[in-house]
Amino acid sequence: MSDPICPLCLRPIPPDVRQSLHHLTPKLKGGRGGPVVRLHQICHTMIHATFSESELARRYNTPEALRAHPEIARFVDWVAKRPPGFYAPTPGPRRR
Repeated sequence: MSDPICPLCLRPIPPDVRQSLHHLTPKLKGGRGGPVVRLHQICHTMIHATFSESELARRYNTPEALRAHPEIARFVDWVAKRPPGFYAPTPGPRRR
């Protein structure tokens, strides 16, 4: 069986790397029990460092919408050059 693919960066997610589930609509905004996607932890951290819960619920509740945002697109281009197990802390404050 092949590794799942991260819907943000489109790289495989090996079982031994840091990963997490992301609620496409935040739980605080009505997403409890809604759709979730498995992401690399670095991708998940970048999403929450970039957007507020309200922005995620309103405008960025699909992987396609997330990838279309310029800051996320730059991140995806950068992280795509790293191995699937790569992890580094995301610099800067969360939810500007």
